[in-house]
Amino acid sequence: MTAPRPAPPPVPGGGEAPAVPGAIAGDLATARRPEPWLARRLFPLLATAVLIAIAIASTTWWGPLITGAHSWPLPDDLWATLAGAQRLVHLDIAGLYAPSTGLVSFPGADLILVPVVAVMDAAGISLQVPGVHHPHPAAWLVAGPYAIALSAVALFAADAIAERLGATRPQRALLAAASATALWCASVEWGHPEDAVAVGLLLYGILALSQARTGRSAWLVGAAVAVQPLVLVALPILLVIIEPRRLAGFLARAAAPSVVLLGAAAAANWSATIHAVTNQPNWPTVDHPTPWTSLAPRLGHGAVAAGPGRILAIVVACGCAIIVGQRWRAVRGAPWSAETLEEVLWWTAAVLALRSVFESVMVAYYMWPVLAVALIAAVRSWPRLVATSAAAVTITFVSQVSWRGPWAWWAPMVAGLGLTLFLARLPQRRRTSRAA
Repeated sequence: MTAPRPAPPPVPGGGEAPAVPGAIAGDLATARRPEPWLARRLFPLLATAVLIAIAIASTTWWGPLITGAHSWPLPDDLWATLAGAQRLVHLDIAGLYAPSTGLVSFPGADLILVPVVAVMDAAGISLQVPGVHHPHPAAWLVAGPYAIALSAVALFAADAIAERLGATRPQRALLAAASATALWCASVEWGHPEDAVAVGLLLYGILALSQARTGRSAWLVGAAVAVQPLVLVALPILLVIIEPRRLAGFLARAAAPSVVLLGAAAAANWSATIHAVTNQPNWPTVDHPTPWTSLAPRLGHGAVAAGPGRILAIVVACGCAIIVGQRWRAVRGAPWSAETLEEVLWWTAAVLALRSVFESVMVAYYMWPVLAVALIAAVRSWPRLVATSAAAVTITFVSQVSWRGPWAWWAPMVAGLGLTLFLARLPQRRRTSRAA
């Protein structure tokens, strides 16, 4: 004799709750099951794989075939960073800021390449700079895919924020494609994965802050600064949206990674570290001069200091933060709405553009952070996303031209960034009778 089945629970208004068929209950359990990570991040995964494949094929096959060159067209800047990472592998911290490394960023730029350099050292792969006598370096076949995969952290951060904003899968697919195309300039053409890693960590920090995870956001932003301090210009935008009682803890956590890394480098070689970090030399005869070049301090050997212009950009960013911070008081300490997150992203892109506006010497990949963040700010609207993607891709390729003169290249590029920000601007909020 079987035990009696328990009666179904009562429902409001009397009666019994309807029974749920087993098949429907199974479907509901499946629907509640979280989507696997590989499925959720399918688009940045595909974009990264395609970017690596095209980069290796174009540098080792298509490029030499089209140009008729004997050597591979490889990013020159990457080899100097690899040299600095090799010194870290050998614990030669005093040589981190030696002239041969060309390092003017924080030590995190070299630290992120330590794993691949350690592998190449163990395998006996030479890090000799590519040239006439070393036209096909095997190191590129290892370091190239690693650097590009490392740079893709920006693609994954963009997709995570797009998911948080409620963008559709087709919109996220277009975002990944446009972001990967723009990323080509920084990671493949110029060999600066540290810029992409820093922006990716900054984006993850913004995402954590939007979920009221202030401590986690501080560590992510601090790691971003330690890798590439260009993200400092976006820090004022984040500070005005944090609760005042949490500011001290946020700043302490955000400063810790850079203090530790710079402290170790300065203790090993004080003069070289301070000179590189404070002056940040750049060469207008090699890269693109701007109208600010004539005002920049001269450092000798044709170099000018980029530091003062970057400090000016941070000062202007502080003014922007004060202006927009008043409207964000209501969301301090609470999870943000999609509209607030979108607005913070747009202002982050706007202040990142200040670096290009006030830079004494410009390089094409300096504009990439603006394009990357502006694309995310536009992801929820098809017209804005398509227009911003078209502008970002156009700037990415047009910026590779070698126009000279303080206005010939800088002015069109800054105008292009302004157009991109305009296309990615937030829609006007509709006035409704309901309270926010």
